[in-house]
Amino acid sequence: MNTSAGLAQVAAAEDAWTPPAFPLVACDPYFSIWSTGKTLVDTDTTHWTGKPHRLTSLIRVDGQTFRLLGATPQDLPAFKQTSHQVLPTRSVFVLEAAGVKAKLTFTTPAVPEDIDLLSRPITYLSYELTATDGKEHEVQLAFAAAGEVAVNNPSQKVRVQPLDIDNTSGLRVGSVQQNVLGKKGDDLRIDWGYFYLAARESLVESVTSTTLEDVAQLLQSSAVAAKVDPADKVAGGEVALALVFQPVEVGAQPVNQWLLLAYDDLYSIEFMHHPLRPYWRRNGLDGDGLVSEALRDYEKLQARCESFDAELMADLQAAGGEQYADIAALAYRQCLAAGKFVADANGQPLQFSKENHSNGCIATSDVFYPMSPQFLLFGPSLAKSFIVPFMEYAESSRWTFPFAPHDLGTYPKANGQVYGGGERSEKNQMPVEESGNMLILMAAIARLDGNADFADRYWPRLVEWAEYLRETGFDPENQLCTDDFAGHMAHNVNLSAKAICGLGAFAQLCELRGDTKTAEEYRTIAQQYAQQWMNAAKDGDHYRLAFDKPGTWSQKYNLVWDRVLGLNLFPDSVLRKEMDYYREVQNKYGLPLDNRKDYTKLDWILWTATLTQNEDDFTTLVAPVHRFLNDTPNRSPMTDWYQTKTGKKVGFTARPVVGGVFMQLLHNGDLWDKWASRDQTQANGYADLPRPPKVTLVVPTADSTPMKWQWTSKKPADEWMQPEFDSSAWREGRSGFGTRSTPGALVATTWNTSDIWLRRTFDLKQIPQKLKLHIHHDEEAEVYLNGVLAGKFEGYTSSYENYPISDEALATLKPTGNVIAVHCHQSEGGQYIDVGLATVEYED
Repeated sequence: MNTSAGLAQVAAAEDAWTPPAFPLVACDPYFSIWSTGKTLVDTDTTHWTGKPHRLTSLIRVDGQTFRLLGATPQDLPAFKQTSHQVLPTRSVFVLEAAGVKAKLTFTTPAVPEDIDLLSRPITYLSYELTATDGKEHEVQLAFAAAGEVAVNNPSQKVRVQPLDIDNTSGLRVGSVQQNVLGKKGDDLRIDWGYFYLAARESLVESVTSTTLEDVAQLLQSSAVAAKVDPADKVAGGEVALALVFQPVEVGAQPVNQWLLLAYDDLYSIEFMHHPLRPYWRRNGLDGDGLVSEALRDYEKLQARCESFDAELMADLQAAGGEQYADIAALAYRQCLAAGKFVADANGQPLQFSKENHSNGCIATSDVFYPMSPQFLLFGPSLAKSFIVPFMEYAESSRWTFPFAPHDLGTYPKANGQVYGGGERSEKNQMPVEESGNMLILMAAIARLDGNADFADRYWPRLVEWAEYLRETGFDPENQLCTDDFAGHMAHNVNLSAKAICGLGAFAQLCELRGDTKTAEEYRTIAQQYAQQWMNAAKDGDHYRLAFDKPGTWSQKYNLVWDRVLGLNLFPDSVLRKEMDYYREVQNKYGLPLDNRKDYTKLDWILWTATLTQNEDDFTTLVAPVHRFLNDTPNRSPMTDWYQTKTGKKVGFTARPVVGGVFMQLLHNGDLWDKWASRDQTQANGYADLPRPPKVTLVVPTADSTPMKWQWTSKKPADEWMQPEFDSSAWREGRSGFGTRSTPGALVATTWNTSDIWLRRTFDLKQIPQKLKLHIHHDEEAEVYLNGVLAGKFEGYTSSYENYPISDEALATLKPTGNVIAVHCHQSEGGQYIDVGLATVEYED
């Protein structure tokens, strides 16, 4: 791919660089669908977690049906993919057979200067059809999406509904239960809200609910009836939404058809126990409105994405060459799709990133720190969007430590730190890492704004963290850094470099605030520490991994900020010496993280490659990463943690940290200014941290008053949840039930088997409004009220959470003699269950 002229052409498939997976739908952590084959027809598409999220597309040419997308139906022949290309907002594929060429383009309009557009969970699939044999062909297209896109597990029940939108044909599907924000964790898919499949009515012959295997029949007869009644409740994996286009005559001139995929998640993030709407919904737009506007804007957005891709690719190629541009284009959507934009109480954009395939944490400092170059590049609104919620939490009375937090919870619930010691202990925290991250990022935002006004809002905390680094940052004690998988380490030289740059960044902030005395004080400290660093870390022709470990080495990626922010604390000779050593010790697929293992981090290599701002150095370090992405045997969205000798993935998939590959563009101040100046959102006037709601326990749990339950670990009769069931032979015990090593557990009765069933009766003098289930479960739990399912919960929680009760169960409540029955299943790790009822009231 070369400039805009080259964007229209892609290399032959057998010669082209092939990424480890192709992004098709890349909007957020839940609406993220990838093709992991080397061509579109090799495999069924999946969610980034690898679980089935099947999309299929078929083409009928002169009476014969072929596959264009996916491996289903398996008995159909497939078009041959002849080329592919991944661009920042588009993935383009060309497939040919039967005298017809089909160009498929998946476009997610992730244009960064407009967060309203960027936040919209929409992807277009465009078809361009031409004849390759000089003949005319009768062609008809079909597309289908499995209902599993709207549920966590394919067995969960869904309901399909036709769309009632003017000039639109389509369907939507959503779970029957609609447990909004009901789960948190890593390996999860959404099971609330609604997935939409839609197209302009004039293009469509029919839409219907069917099964994925039977889509081909729709191309054989337009009279085929729906396989699944839209009114039915059916397992998500057993139904598909299908759309059949009008047949067309295809010759030498291109024929175009297209459709839209969208997802309305209703609420996206829980921030301090307040559910927040997606940013695009802040002014009252709903799912139908989203679809209507997206269909209206198709042509305009296609042109806008083509222009954006062309300009950004040209800048990437000029900055680092074609291989670098390949990597950055693949990273662009992955980074954005690992987070979600929501609106705060003032309608301002907040972005919450997810630690995909790591531990599922939300808004993690040492994840958004490597992610930050992509967000910083495109202006202050994007840069502040992920900083504001983190700093609001850090500024609150909830956070009592003299260093910065690690995270805000587990996605999608940003209710307080869960990593390491959480809010209760300093154990397993990352004090130097996170404090340095925040000071550096604050200085980068000030560079965008040209002032330190944004930092002023949080100034007392920033002062506290700068003082912490001043006291402890130069020679860190035995603690974790962002590469926590490598374990604790004392005297970490690269971590020290971060602290030094953090102190230099704080000096810059002081200077911008007009406090020249403090600025000079901290700059002097940073300069002194830099000199000490060079003397203490020197190890012949390179610098050490740890100050006290001669004969070691590590990537010093944290030094990038010395040049990007203009700190000028370290001389060029330091960077030159390190780079010369890196060039000697790198392996076939990249530069190891340090001397301890052969594994590496992709994001850090792309930072390290920028240190000297020498073209040959940069391409020398980038080329093995490009080779790795092409050669790796692991077909999945891009990993950032892999083996440099074998090219095998160690762990981590689809994480936002790959946004770090845009660091090279931040070194070019004019280029950075060009992109940042286009910020249309101009975010300002952020809301304060939401106040926690008032929770009043109506039926107590162990976090207030342990209650007596009847329980058994032996599977009871099927009617065990019914009010009239006799459980008098069950044991008695007080809540909660589990093992004492389980995080957050308040165990009064030990339960250490795979399953437990519990029952108790309770009275309600009056049935209050806004009643919720108050539950702490580890792991899967189902709760019944008077024999009716009140809620079903997968995954686990590490504290008590409040969830909606089904309308059917609420309707059974009465003043006396209510029965609550619970089943909890444990499969690995800790285990715990406790359930009650509470009212939850939010302040206006």
